[in-house]
Amino acid sequence: MINTALLPADKDPMGAAIADYFKRHKADRLRVFSSQFDEDEIPVEELFRTEKQMPLLERTALQMATGRILDVGAGSGCHSLALQEAGKEVHAIDISPLSVEVMKQRGVRSVSQTNLFNEHFADEYDTILMLMNGSGIIGKLENLLDFFRKMKLLLRPGGCVLMDSSNLSYLFEEEDGSIVIDLAGDYYGEVDFQMQYKNVKGDSFDWLYIDFQTLSLYAAENGFTAELVKEGTHYDYLAKLSRQA
Repeated sequence: MINTALLPADKDPMGAAIADYFKRHKADRLRVFSSQFDEDEIPVEELFRTEKQMPLLERTALQMATGRILDVGAGSGCHSLALQEAGKEVHAIDISPLSVEVMKQRGVRSVSQTNLFNEHFADEYDTILMLMNGSGIIGKLENLLDFFRKMKLLLRPGGCVLMDSSNLSYLFEEEDGSIVIDLAGDYYGEVDFQMQYKNVKGDSFDWLYIDFQTLSLYAAENGFTAELVKEGTHYDYLAKLSRQA
């Protein structure tokens, strides 16, 4: 089931970290847990990076974005602010109430606490941006049908989705270079995460990393074409999903 909920402030660790960094110019550890990986952390300062500090995939997506733009999972608003500075029209959404408040204070002109998949969210856009492993919010492969259905509702004719993701198959690489994946198990890019910032701990959530070939197949089945725009330095890539006429 695709997530359609908003976060309450007491279950919003990333938002708490973003708010802390915005107020104090520093933050504690934003810890990330998963049943599949060792504990990790997200460097909070990277959520506030300028366009010059962004990786090439993100800068490319910002340059390609045209018309009325939707910035999905906008976080601290770094992409929206860069688009505004370039004179582009952008609306930022996030499920985090604390992040939305920070975006407003940082000068993002059009922002709302909104879940992309909420049935009541309806508008029209020329470009939908889903960056920083933007495929993640889809959660699982089985949710791709709902995802593409929503994109058809939101995209104007000729519009597109610019989305980055990563191919996690490298995690299953053997010493001889072969890749061993259990095809009978869940898709290897389906991950569960949970975050904690200080004493604020969020609920566990599903996150989808999808390889480009799989994304292309699902796109074709749902009336979209997928173009591999650019590949990153570590199994990541930027894709352009265009609705077929």
